[in-house]
Amino acid sequence: MDAIGGPGAGIAIGIENLFPPIPSEVILPLAGFAAARGSMTLVEAIAWTTAGSVVGALVLYWISLAVGMDRLTRIVDRLPLISVDDLRKGEEWFTRHGTKAVFFGRMVPLVRSAISVPAGVSRMPLGTFVLYTVLGSGIWNSIFILAGYFLGENWSQVERYSSVLQYVVIVVAVVLVGLYVRRTLAARRAAATSTLTTRER
Repeated sequence: MDAIGGPGAGIAIGIENLFPPIPSEVILPLAGFAAARGSMTLVEAIAWTTAGSVVGALVLYWISLAVGMDRLTRIVDRLPLISVDDLRKGEEWFTRHGTKAVFFGRMVPLVRSAISVPAGVSRMPLGTFVLYTVLGSGIWNSIFILAGYFLGENWSQVERYSSVLQYVVIVVAVVLVGLYVRRTLAARRAAATSTLTTRER
């Protein structure tokens, strides 16, 4: 960021979208601090990081678009804990609520990158995807950049508190996955028992 200013911040955020373990909660406040030091303006920091978010999201979107629902269905059909019916229900849900999912997903740790996948697979219109990615990422980026800008030398404090949110999201995700797996296994056991009972009759 010190070397090339705004474009450096944009590149860093673009990479973060492709590799979620790189935390935007560190990059964005640092960009705000760099803006406070004069390496770029505040507007440049927000504009370039939002552009980086869009580029990173588009890469995942296009990869998922290339994979497509047909190929994904064949892959899911071979997996033990996911059914094709669940996949289709997910696609139907995303078709109904995709715009909200993309918009709010850009403000949730870990989900920011992942939300591009169902958008691509379900062939969300590119213009719609870009619009809600810009809006959601713009809000998220602005909050953290402004925090770093006004905190100055203490910009790193932002990451300490924002990491709490990430841990909460991880715990919720693990619980939901656990409930899903439990429900899926119970449904399969019930189906197997029903089939066995029918055969015995």
